Amino acid sequence: MEIKKNIPSNTITRKLVDFDRETGNVYESVNIIARRANQISAELKAELNRKLADFSSPTDTMEETFENREQIEISRYYERLPKPAIIATEEFLSGEIFYKEGKDGEVHSTAQAK
Repeated sequence: MEIKKNIPSNTITRKLVDFDRETGNVYESVNIIARRANQISAELKAELNRKLADFSSPTDTMEETFENREQIEISRYYERLPKPAIIATEEFLSGEIFYKEGKDGEVHSTAQAK
């Protein structure tokens, strides 16, 4: 997964008006952000597990496990990434999330018409 460079790694105070502008409901917006954060979290976890699987061997036990510098650097990289909720919030506010309402089935987007 590619993370944009302009996403802050710390939390930022936001105005509630920014969240209900697109959906008309703050809680619906938060639900959309939470679902996207879960998707991002799953993608990052799968990516990390794929990279760390290269270092594991089937004969390793707890006693035989040793530290690998490359493995530690990969883990540190993922620890420094912004949290999935922050990434999802930035995507929502910048108009990069597409979502569908359940009742009428219309596809909605926070993307700006260009």
